[in-house]
Amino acid sequence: MASRARKTVTERAAAHARAKILPSIRLDFAGERKVGPGKIALLERIMETGSISAAGRRLKMSYRRAWLLVDAMNRMFAEPVVIAAMGGVHGGGAEVTEFGRRLVETYRAVEKRVADEANEAFAEFRERYRPGKDHD
Repeated sequence: MASRARKTVTERAAAHARAKILPSIRLDFAGERKVGPGKIALLERIMETGSISAAGRRLKMSYRRAWLLVDAMNRMFAEPVVIAAMGGVHGGGAEVTEFGRRLVETYRAVEKRVADEANEAFAEFRERYRPGKDHD
């Protein structure tokens, strides 16, 4: 069994330079209602699964929690973000509206722009970053 060689100083520096900053964005509308990574992820899972329940399971949240988040987003805007159908023999379903899809797309576009800017602005700090779980 071959032993693993230690990383050189250059390899470690390259690994640190590749440490990407991943900003977490939360939008506060008038300081009252919020949209952040959790609600956006929920909308994305609903788009994938067509179900609030399945989306919640994928995010390890209860159906009630997922439904409350969807309801909060629907009440937040003049247009619905998600339209849900009642369950039955074949189950219900949920669809993210065109308005909801634009919300997700806009959020992700802004998130990318902020990430690009942050990674450029904080390049010096990324180079000096020491990976590890004990920093938080």
